[in-house]
Amino acid sequence: MTTKQISAAPGTHDVDARPPIVSREPASPPGAAAELPYPLARPTVIPRPMVHPRVFEDHLAALGYPLDHPYVRRFWTATIGPGAVADLLRLAVAARRGRSLPRPIHLAELVYEDLVRRTPEGLEVRSTVPPLSAAQVQRLHPALRREHATIRLAGHHPGARR
Repeated sequence: MTTKQISAAPGTHDVDARPPIVSREPASPPGAAAELPYPLARPTVIPRPMVHPRVFEDHLAALGYPLDHPYVRRFWTATIGPGAVADLLRLAVAARRGRSLPRPIHLAELVYEDLVRRTPEGLEVRSTVPPLSAAQVQRLHPALRREHATIRLAGHHPGARR
């Protein structure tokens, strides 16, 4: 084995000098193994608990849009994101069919926007989606805001299909 000889000026250090490597394994953060039930697994690998959603109707259902209405895909997707809308649609289908599914990733967002609610019995999902609130409309892109205003001013009944 050959060694590299470097002549350095007095008072300088060798830039190639490194301490010996004891292990090639990266160090885990302190306490990481004690916190997780699966210490070496990423959160996406850990199985999510199953939920059994039910449909709920409220007195505002007549003012809402059916889940398959273009309004939901156009404006609610822009408001809460495509993943949250997809989770909402999956929950609604599971509720109608009486099936269970893994807990949605975007459940907190759906609960916050009052599209899903938690009850002691489990999850309840709306059968219709309400129109966006004024605060939600203000968060939209200006072009979508104008499109939303045009639709609302044209008097499209929320329950009517396009």
